[in-house]
Amino acid sequence: MDIDSFWELIEECRRQGRDRDGRAAWLRDELSRRPLAEVVRFQVRLGEVTHEAFTWDLWAAADRILGGWCSDDGFCYFGLWMVGLGREAFTRAVADPDTLAATPEVQGLAGRPREAWNDDWPGWEPLDYAAMEAYATLTGVDDECGEAFYEAVGAEQGDGSGNSGPLGERWDVRCEGEAARRLPRLSAMFPLS
Repeated sequence: MDIDSFWELIEECRRQGRDRDGRAAWLRDELSRRPLAEVVRFQVRLGEVTHEAFTWDLWAAADRILGGWCSDDGFCYFGLWMVGLGREAFTRAVADPDTLAATPEVQGLAGRPREAWNDDWPGWEPLDYAAMEAYATLTGVDDECGEAFYEAVGAEQGDGSGNSGPLGERWDVRCEGEAARRLPRLSAMFPLS
């Protein structure tokens, strides 16, 4: 599975029109009909794509949207949610995180109390498990922790350069002047006070 095939599958998943859990189930079922190697390559591509979003500026955007605090796991799920926005929105956000303000998903959150976001919460953890669950279905191996799957993913990735911290310069989104300069639209949509 190359990067274009990966994004075509994500776009088809978006067209399913279901909630995120339903879309993740659709994706798992779709991957379960494909060759095992393609399932593994899907996860490799997902890792590559989410790594592109591993920047301090996007973390600050997530912090802003989420009220000034986004945990490590929360940012991981936020990156997966951004993948679910589709290739165009994802690519724009990686280049300029403030463009998230133009997405209907983010616009639908603005002005609403975070405790009322429920199914609209900007995170999509189940996306990270769809390929692992499809792999288990295809192999018939009940591997709750996904050891065999992640071993296959690691072999497909090769040596790699390992994980490093977020790219760019870390900054505090709670500093209103800096936030207004770097994320003007998101700062206006999601005031911290």
